[in-house]
Formats: sequence, structure tokens, C-alpha cells
Amino acid sequence: MDRVSLSTIVVAHDSLAELRRSLPPLVDQLSDGDELIIVDNASSDDLTSELSQLAPAARVITLKENLGFAAGANWGADAARGELLVLLNPDAVVQPGWAEAIRAPWGGRWAAWMALVLLEGGEQINTSGGVLHFTGFGWAGQLGEPAGAAPQVPTEVGFVSGACLAIPRAGWEVVGGFPEQFFMYCEDVDLSLRLRLTGGKLAVVPDAQVEHAYEFAKGDRKWRLLERNRLSTVIRTYPGLLLVAVMPVLLVTECAVWAVAGRGGWLRMKALATLDVMRALPRLLRERRVIQAGRQVPAAIFAAPLRAELTSPYFGSVGTQPLVSHALSLYWRAVLVLIG
Repeated sequence: MDRVSLSTIVVAHDSLAELRRSLPPLVDQLSDGDELIIVDNASSDDLTSELSQLAPAARVITLKENLGFAAGANWGADAARGELLVLLNPDAVVQPGWAEAIRAPWGGRWAAWMALVLLEGGEQINTSGGVLHFTGFGWAGQLGEPAGAAPQVPTEVGFVSGACLAIPRAGWEVVGGFPEQFFMYCEDVDLSLRLRLTGGKLAVVPDAQVEHAYEFAKGDRKWRLLERNRLSTVIRTYPGLLLVAVMPVLLVTECAVWAVAGRGGWLRMKALATLDVMRALPRLLRERRVIQAGRQVPAAIFAAPLRAELTSPYFGSVGTQPLVSHALSLYWRAVLVLIG
């Protein structure tokens, strides 16, 4: 079989310092027939002029304003000619053997897959695959664990991380790419769930590795985007029976998030996120009808990878309280029986 061609897409916004580290090892691994597309999201750091030295063969798409990661990725995918699209963060540094390993699942059982993402230095895991709670909260699997604890073979995951995400171009076109109105955050969750609605399965490929300069805290606005996009994803992608079944817990969760936001100092961001969703609800419902019309699997199959445990360290003691854990577990079992 002919070698599959890669279109590696990097969306950059004032990312020159990161690209000085990440582009040389990436360029070294690309072969004839591959391409590198840099989407410059209205950078102000003289990125375009320096790319001629960092990646002379790269195709550069310059946007007049910062449209966000989701829209930037869509621009890059629209321009791509390769069979396999790979979305790579500008601060993700590919490791030896990455290019061959990221191609390896081509033609197999996976609708999309991701690299094993390590923290800088390569000794700890950033994410070995996204974990998704049934309320729509997603987090990085095995964050902070030793690299040796990661899966050793391709393994199914809840969602694929946009830090290094691979998807056949045909599959990307079928589901329509990222939701541009998300701007950034949760677009990889939304894409993953839409792939699951078509019967697709998702994986982490541990032989393909990148090191990522990960930092969770990036200002209060992140909370607004995370909450807005989490709720938007649930509205858009959850099959009707599942959405009705989890609605009581979603409502309780909303009350809890408001309380957490108040204690954490981002109450205004939570309020703005809620207003965003309310204003966008007519559009979200229109999008939902289109997405659900293409659903090819029962609600129970779609829901199978969702989790009842709140094991992310960002939930603090709430996720480890026995009463909360037991209640969520019992509720989720009942939901699975109902929809199954």
C-alpha cells in the first residue's frame, strides 16, 4: 500500500517563540508528498517573516483577525491536500519516530486518533486520551502520571486531544470539522462525539509522542469558554433519550458550578457563559437537528465511553467524596439501563 500523505496543520497566534522549538523537528520528519500548513491567526510577533527560515516549504495562511483555534484549523483543513490531517499545537514538539507512528493507524478501525502527549521533559503524561464525564466535563487522562504508565498499544479513549489529533480528511469532511463559534476549548470533544455518532471509535497511539508545554491556568476568560462550549457540546451531540435521562444531574451540576465559580473568583465568567448559551440556543438547536439526523448508532453505544467518576484533579475533594461518587455511579447505571 502506498504511504499515506500527511497534511500537518499548525494554528499559531503570537507563537513564534514556541515554533522556533517545535518546527525544526517536525520539518525533519516530513517526507515527499507531505505538507505543512501554518495558519497565522493575526499574529503580531513577526511570525510570517521568520517562517521562511524555520520551515521554507510550509504553506502559510494569514488571517486578518484572530478567529480562534477552531476556525483556524478549519481554514487549514480546507486548504490541505493530504489524505491524513494532523492538527498540532504550536507548542507541541514531536519526538523521534512520530511521523511514521501517526500514520500507522491509517486504514484500520479508528475514525480518529491522537499522539501520546507528554509534559516537557517527557517524564510525565500530559494526556493519554481525553476522559469525558456524562455531564460533559472532559479532562486529560493520566495527567501527571509517569510516562511509563501510559498504554503500550493503541487504546480507545473518550475523546482525542487537539494538541496532536489525526483524522482522515474524508472523515473530517463528513462531520464538518470544528464548530467555529467555539473559538477555542472543547472543539476536540465536540468533534470526537460527532464521530462517535457515526459509529467511529477513537484512540491514543502511544508510539506517536509529542512533548507539550501544558498550562491549565490561562486567565478567567478560559472558564467562560470552557463552560459555554461544554454546554454547547452536550446540547449539540447528545442523543435525545440520553439528554433527557441526564438532565436532572445536569441541572444539579449547574447549581454546583455556580457555587464553585463564586468561591473560585470566576462567577462573572460563569454568568457570561450561561448568557452565551441562552443567546445561542436557537442556533444550537438548529445545529443539533442536523447532527442528530446523521446519527448511526443507538444512544447506548454513544454513551458507552462516558464516565460516572470525577477523577480529574481539578475537581478537588468533590470527585473523591464517597457519597458523591456512589450517587453518580448509581445514577449512571440507571441511565444506561434506561437507554439500553
